[in-house]
Amino acid sequence: MSGNNGRLVTSQGQGTTPTVGASCYGNESLVNPSTPSKHLKSPKPQNAITIAVSSRVLFNMDQEQQIYERDGMEVYVRYQTEHETEPFSPGPAFPFVKALEAVNTRLRQLYPESEELFDVVLMTNNHAHVGLRLINTINHHQLFIERFCMTGGNSLVGYLKAYHTDLYLSADPTKVRVALEQGIAAATMFNPPEGRTEVSETQLRVAFDGDAVLFSDESERVFKAHGLDKFFEHEKAHEDTLLGHGPLKGFLGSLGKLQKKFYDKGQRMDCPIRTYLVTSRSAASSGTRALKTLRSWGLETDEALFLAGAPKGPMLEKIRPHIFFDDQMFHVEGAAQLGTVAAHVPYGVAQTPAQN
Repeated sequence: MSGNNGRLVTSQGQGTTPTVGASCYGNESLVNPSTPSKHLKSPKPQNAITIAVSSRVLFNMDQEQQIYERDGMEVYVRYQTEHETEPFSPGPAFPFVKALEAVNTRLRQLYPESEELFDVVLMTNNHAHVGLRLINTINHHQLFIERFCMTGGNSLVGYLKAYHTDLYLSADPTKVRVALEQGIAAATMFNPPEGRTEVSETQLRVAFDGDAVLFSDESERVFKAHGLDKFFEHEKAHEDTLLGHGPLKGFLGSLGKLQKKFYDKGQRMDCPIRTYLVTSRSAASSGTRALKTLRSWGLETDEALFLAGAPKGPMLEKIRPHIFFDDQMFHVEGAAQLGTVAAHVPYGVAQTPAQN
């Protein structure tokens, strides 16, 4: 109920929420008994790849957020209760979650007993009274989300850890920063201002920046401090020195683990997961170190695009990923302007304001 509402803005404004009791439960505990069962079991959290998604990136709650900011908590809760049979429309994370479900469907066909699946958890600091409207919306859109956590204003971080969260997506940059500080992969998700590009319904596509996303910000620090020429010199001198890991290395590893399950069944060319490295590095002068680092980790991306400083937006428009992660708002904004759902990873030296 706080933050920038998923709009593509660079301000870090945040509303405040009165602290009330948290409520974490499964969908089945509140669904009307007449609601048809999907007859699918959620995997155990320790076996799953857990994606925690805030309600304001999964659904469009702009109008409700405005009511909260203008009229306060009591009016907000009353409005949600009065409109609980009216489903929310999809938000920026909606196609991403649908693609996760498409991957799960394929995995269940190949490995009926496996619990190595994506498990989506709805994480929100909303009051529990809003839960019925969220559940009605999930059932309306035929999503498979059984785990809910509604903290009523309390911090989400402890719950994120309890759910063994592999990735947390939110519209609130403050919550994302706190999660990253606690070692949880997280990003602030934005809705493209002119509408989202259509994406695949059968293949999950995830695009990553390199430095300060998959890798540490070591090289970026050299560039910020000494300029491009020194950056190239540094990368050449250290091309056999592995980069440190960045905040989303683990998530790429989780995707690779699921990809291998398809490869083992002879489905490499028909895999429903495809990953991309989209970096401002140039291939000849600084790409070697990035690729050697990935290889040393036992990881890979299906495609690697070294843009040598060219804008990322046009290339992402061609890729049509469900989500693109970058540590610099300049690239996030550029991608979003061309319809890509982009997520900001507020990590590393790029988050430090320039000194005058």
